[in-house]
Amino acid sequence: MKKVALIFTILSLLSLSAFAQTTRRTRPRIVKTPTPVPVTAENDDAVDNTQRTAPVLINETGTQRRTDVPPPPPLPVRQEPVEDDEIIKIETNLVTLPVTVLDRNGRFISGVNQREFQVFENGVEQKIEYFASVEKPFTVVLLLDVSPSTRYKIDEIQQAAIAFINQLRPDDQVMVVSFDENYNILARPTNDRFRLTQAIQRAQFGSGTSLYDAVNTTINRELRQVSGRKAVVLFTDGVDTTSRRSNYDSTLRMVEEVDALMYPIRYDTYGGFAGGNQNPRGRQPRTGNILVDILGGIITGGNIQVGSGGPGTSSEDYAKGKQYLGELASYSGGRMFEADSIYNLDAAFRSIAEELRRQYSLGYYPETTGEKGDRKQIRVRVKRPNLVVRTKRSYIVGNNGK
Repeated sequence: MKKVALIFTILSLLSLSAFAQTTRRTRPRIVKTPTPVPVTAENDDAVDNTQRTAPVLINETGTQRRTDVPPPPPLPVRQEPVEDDEIIKIETNLVTLPVTVLDRNGRFISGVNQREFQVFENGVEQKIEYFASVEKPFTVVLLLDVSPSTRYKIDEIQQAAIAFINQLRPDDQVMVVSFDENYNILARPTNDRFRLTQAIQRAQFGSGTSLYDAVNTTINRELRQVSGRKAVVLFTDGVDTTSRRSNYDSTLRMVEEVDALMYPIRYDTYGGFAGGNQNPRGRQPRTGNILVDILGGIITGGNIQVGSGGPGTSSEDYAKGKQYLGELASYSGGRMFEADSIYNLDAAFRSIAEELRRQYSLGYYPETTGEKGDRKQIRVRVKRPNLVVRTKRSYIVGNNGK
């Protein structure tokens, strides 16, 4: 009986062993793929040269991915190149023009589109490549003549300059400069009206009149550093007596080379040299009678000059000064105003501020580049009746980025 029980036990053990082997052959195994752990600032000290493992998943495409690593970022989208007609080309021969469009009553005309403009250079129509009509802030240089000839006009000049800045918007910038024989910066470009008013009131008359030098310095040292819309409002009688570095013609050429408008405000101070009761250059009053003038000079110890009265005192000098201011305005595309009344000045300042803020800008690449130093004539037309276009009438090749 014991033998039978022993045999039964042995057979049972053999059956269990066979069943266990069968089970091991059919059960799937989970395989751990050794993957190096990325070294970061947090685990740099903890990671050694051994490989760590992490579970692996199989996605729909059959690619293995670790469960403890985030999926890779999507590939960057390739940007399509911008079409050429969407690029504003910046080249050295681009000619840019500030353009003002007015009706016959001098009122600014808005809403003119690019197709309505025509640009001619030396009589040949050009293709307009750049156009803008958006209102933008501007920078203005107030250039105040404080020479002896304006001695009895200085209060008017200061009041007029303050009236001008009162026409501006908060983002418009103004620079204040006075000149006699010297050039004096009273305020750098700012929109602080209190500072500007104080600067204007500090302007006091001096000696000499270096008008041409003042225009030269303003263009070459100041305006060329200013971007965007810019202009000069010049308060003067137009007569120059002491310039040494510049002259009538050289400054007009400079105006052609810079994309800024000139707005001369002309004061007539000639009365002091034609027998009037005031002599703004500090000499004795003239009566118009030479003998009386000489005797008066002897008695009073004054310095009476017979004849023309010295440089800048004759009617020819004043006529030349008026012509010069007119050409400054014409060459730049601006306008000249006569300071014959405060009412006229107030209207002029409103007009200037509106023009500067609402100009059109046109740009083109010349069909014929020309040689450096050549002068090119410009004409701009608008395809609407009864409108007046004002802009630069010429430019110099090879200067100011052209």
